[in-house]
Amino acid sequence: MTETATTATSDTSGLDKWIVAGRGWGARAKEWAYLFEPYALPANQLVLDRVGVGPATRYLDVACGSGFAANLAHRRGATVSGLDASEDLIDIARARTPDGDFRVGDMFALPFDEGTFDAVTSFNGIWNRCDEALDQARTALSDDGLLGLTYWGAHERMGLMPYFIAVIQHSPPSHQAATMELGETSNVMADMLRATDFELLDQGTVEVINEWPDVDTAVRALAAAGPSVPAIEAVGYDNFCEALREVIAPLHDRTGRVGVRISSELGWVTARPT
Repeated sequence: MTETATTATSDTSGLDKWIVAGRGWGARAKEWAYLFEPYALPANQLVLDRVGVGPATRYLDVACGSGFAANLAHRRGATVSGLDASEDLIDIARARTPDGDFRVGDMFALPFDEGTFDAVTSFNGIWNRCDEALDQARTALSDDGLLGLTYWGAHERMGLMPYFIAVIQHSPPSHQAATMELGETSNVMADMLRATDFELLDQGTVEVINEWPDVDTAVRALAAAGPSVPAIEAVGYDNFCEALREVIAPLHDRTGRVGVRISSELGWVTARPT
């Protein structure tokens, strides 16, 4: 979940992209973990079902963020591992599931032995042009293991689109292009799987809901997401939060009884090594 957002700052020149991405996602790790990440619960549960995570499953979540999905797998009885670029998010993952094996690292160079896992997932962590990460996932899987992935779905069913537009408008040109590329994942995922020696088993969509009690909490949550980092660095935290407030305020329930609820579509796939 954190590998795909990169930033360019004066003190990170020469660092590997995954390290820079991890620093970006970790800048507001607690806000991400507690205010944003639980939105994916329906997708987490669906994919864990589809790849058969249960007692004795050897499970790995790639770009695991703060270990939300891994903790769900642990509650099913799985032996869980996770990898993320952000040390701050990994600290939260370890607190959530002390028995898990959580590591800071690069999803393009997984630090696990070949054939270790029965199930590997990545929730919005492996995107367009991340074929190398799929190669790594295939190597980590056992011969009869299963892969499960999610990614943003159709643009017209993405309630968070105003947020992504704000990110694009306030980010440097290089990040604008990267954000738009990520949005094309649903169009290329089948090709990516074939190119990395996976057989597509099933695919579909699932609705996920972001919900917050008020606009200020929504802005804090959205500003904590990795894609926000280049925009924050470009225009400043307060200015970007004000831009977010402008696009989120119209989505707030004016009666005061519900708060902010934003529905978006995620695509999902399951696959196995060929």
